[in-house]
Amino acid sequence: MSKPAVSVAMVVCNVERFLAEAIESILDQTLRDFELIIVDYGSTDGSTSILSSYQAKDSRIKFRVIPHCRLSEARNACCLLAQAPYIAIMDADDVAVRERLMWQVKFMESNPAVGVVGGAVEMIDPAGRALYTRQYPLRDAEIKHALLLHSRSFSHPAVVMRKEVFVSAGEYRSAFVDAEDYDLWLRMGERCELANLSAVVLKRRFHPNQISYRNLEQQVISGLAAQAAASMRRNGLPDPLNSVKQITTAMFAGLGIREETLERRLLRAYRNRVVLLLQLRLDIPVLPLVSRMLEKLAESKHVRGSVAAAVWSAAAQAYMSQGRTLEAVAAAARAFLVHPALPIDIMRKRLRRLRRRAGLLASPPR
Repeated sequence: MSKPAVSVAMVVCNVERFLAEAIESILDQTLRDFELIIVDYGSTDGSTSILSSYQAKDSRIKFRVIPHCRLSEARNACCLLAQAPYIAIMDADDVAVRERLMWQVKFMESNPAVGVVGGAVEMIDPAGRALYTRQYPLRDAEIKHALLLHSRSFSHPAVVMRKEVFVSAGEYRSAFVDAEDYDLWLRMGERCELANLSAVVLKRRFHPNQISYRNLEQQVISGLAAQAAASMRRNGLPDPLNSVKQITTAMFAGLGIREETLERRLLRAYRNRVVLLLQLRLDIPVLPLVSRMLEKLAESKHVRGSVAAAVWSAAAQAYMSQGRTLEAVAAAARAFLVHPALPIDIMRKRLRRLRRRAGLLASPPR
């Protein structure tokens, strides 16, 4: 029996609400020569019965159940079952565009030096309504520059990667909790070229149970460690994190990561997440995130006034959105007190945004 053109790797744990739609979007692909490998790593809802029913109807579906484990370990178990030369990552709460596999496999066939190709994604709400489109840098140099800055480089569930490069890079490393994809792209980028398509290949869903909302701090810690390890490898040093089981802040001194860097990155991550939720107006509780953000600000020892002001300003917006006017006014006052130049900074940012929209400034890489 010949091997399929591409293996779609999907891991599942308690996602029965969106699972059927995700599977149907793969079965409806214009490229028909694929296998869909699904690994369930501990579902306690109706996910396994949904998967069993689909497997009985389509021989291209390979379904496995493994004990509960870390997400990265489940992804490795799934990807290593792939028979095809290409592995397409697919999350069980997203929706693939019909031409996704055709576009990405064709691109990989035409560009043998590329080991990972992603694409633009359309963000959708739990009901499937479009929110906005997120673009990523297209060319190898731009993507690798973004990776070094820990800026947007790929949407993980929108990528197709060469299995041989994935394996030679060392697969996902389980120590990098919630940043295992970022760590993988850094290591794969040392072995191959990277690319993104400008076309939307995936509809990616926002919902309250996403890992990126539940484990934000560990994601930041793991991301900083991955960045530091990549810097050491570029300088000809051995990777100090190859055999570690868990990334902790106790390792940061040995990695050359300063305390103020962690504080700044954490606060920026919280602030960006709060602002995004406010902009999208989704039914995702924002005040618990605000409370945690302000706790981290209170614990910070090195934060600059401009950073603190941005945090308090985001808190003010969140309080106002919930009708908590007194708390909003108090937070806005704190923002001004810690950084009196805040109104000027806001005006500068708005002017830059207006000029960029008018085409007077080039948009920065995302």
